[in-house]
Amino acid sequence: MILSKYPFWHLFIVLALFIMSVDANAVPSFSRQTGAACSQCHTQSFGPNLTPFGRDFKLGGYTLGGGKESNIPAVSGMIEGSFTNTKGDQDLTGTGYNKNNNFTFDQASLFYAGKVYGKVGAFSQFTFDGFSERLALDNTDIRFADNDDFFDTPVSYGISANNNPTAQDLWNTTSAWGFPYNGSSVQPGVGTSSVIDGAFATQVGGATAYAMIDNLLYLEAGGYTSLSNNVQKGLGVADAGQQQIDGAAPYWRVALQKDWKGHFVSLGHYGMIADVFPARDRSAGTTDRFTDVAVDATYQYMANPKHIFEVKSTYIYEDQKLSASRIINASSSNARTYLNTFKFNTAYTFDQTYGVTFGYNKLSGSNDAMLYSAANGYVSNRPNSEFYTAELVYVPFGKNSSYLAPWLNLRTSLQYIGYSQFNGTTQQSSSNNTFMINGWLIF
Repeated sequence: MILSKYPFWHLFIVLALFIMSVDANAVPSFSRQTGAACSQCHTQSFGPNLTPFGRDFKLGGYTLGGGKESNIPAVSGMIEGSFTNTKGDQDLTGTGYNKNNNFTFDQASLFYAGKVYGKVGAFSQFTFDGFSERLALDNTDIRFADNDDFFDTPVSYGISANNNPTAQDLWNTTSAWGFPYNGSSVQPGVGTSSVIDGAFATQVGGATAYAMIDNLLYLEAGGYTSLSNNVQKGLGVADAGQQQIDGAAPYWRVALQKDWKGHFVSLGHYGMIADVFPARDRSAGTTDRFTDVAVDATYQYMANPKHIFEVKSTYIYEDQKLSASRIINASSSNARTYLNTFKFNTAYTFDQTYGVTFGYNKLSGSNDAMLYSAANGYVSNRPNSEFYTAELVYVPFGKNSSYLAPWLNLRTSLQYIGYSQFNGTTQQSSSNNTFMINGWLIF
C-alpha cells in the first residue's frame, strides 16, 4: 500500500504525530500480564530499549505475572508510518514512490506476547510490510525458563527457540533490537553488513540454551539452520537471493553484568560461524564461510528515573572465506576478505517521555574490485561507510498515570542520518542524508 495513493493515511500520520498529547506500553499485553507500566521495562516507555527490570522479564521467559486476572489473550497490535526526505533524489523506480518526500505506511503488526503456559512464554510478531506489500512472520522468540539455587548460587536458565540470531538477546547492542529502533524502506542504506548483523533475520530457525549465574555471568550457546524454501514461502520470508546455511551455524554469547545503586554495566562477547550456499546455489560443491566475533558494552544510569543516561557500543569483526562465490559467479577477487563494523550510541531520557539519542556507525573492509564493484553500487572497491544518526523522541504514554493504560501507546520521533562516507566514497555521500518524521502506535 502506497500512501500517496491513499490520502487518508496522510491525515492519520499527521494526527498520530502531532495531536495526541495525553499522558501506557511497549507491548500492552505484557503490561496487562504484569501489572507494570511500560516505563518499568523500557527506558523511554516504548520501544525495544530495556531497563534492568525489562531484561529480567525477558530472561524469565515473558511469564512474570502480577496483573489483574483477565480473559483477554496476550495479543497486541501495532501500526507505523513515516515521512522521509533525502538531500538528493533516490532511485525508487518501480516502487510507485516519488524520488523524494515520501509518506509511507511502514508496517502493521499483530503480536502474541506473554505467558503461554506454566514456564513457557513467547514474543511473536506477524507483520504486513507496507513497502513490499508482504505479510510475513517477523521476530519470534519462544522460551522455557526457570530458576533455582545451585551450591547456594541463584541461577536463571532456559531455552529460546527463535528465528533471528540475537532476537533473544537481553542487551540492546545487537542487530535485532539495536538503535535506531525504526526506519523506513525508502531510506537509502549502505550496501553490506556482517551476517550476524541481520542477514539471517526471520529466514532461519534455531534454539539456544542459556543461564544467568548470580545475576552476574550470562552464558548461552546453540545453533541455527535455514528454513526450507517451502516453509519460508509459507511464512512470507522467501528470498531468492538469500544465503542458505549448510547444516547448522553455531552461535554463542557470554556477558558479565552488574547493577548497583542505579548504575548498570555490562561487557559481552557473541559470535557465529556460518557455512552458506550463496543464493542457495550448491553447484560449486563448497560453501562460503563467515566467522563473526563481536564485543559489546552497555552503561545505564537509572538511579533517578527522571534522568536516564545510556551509552552502548558494539564492534564486529567478520572473516569471509568466499570459496563458493568465486567459483559460481566470480563475484570476489580475493579468496579471503574481512569486514569491520563499529557502532556507538548515547542517549538521554527525561521523565521517560522526552529523549535524545546520538549514534555513530563505521564500516570498513577489504579492497576487492569485484565484490565491491561499481556495478554493485560501490566506489573505490571498498565497502567503507561512515554516518551518524540523531533522534528526538516524544512518548506521551507509558507511565502508571497514563490515559487508557495499558491499552494504548504512541512514540513520535524526528530522525536525521548524516553520511560522511557511503559505499566507498566521500564524494556526494551527503546526498544520502535523510530526515524522517515517524509515528509508531501500539495497542
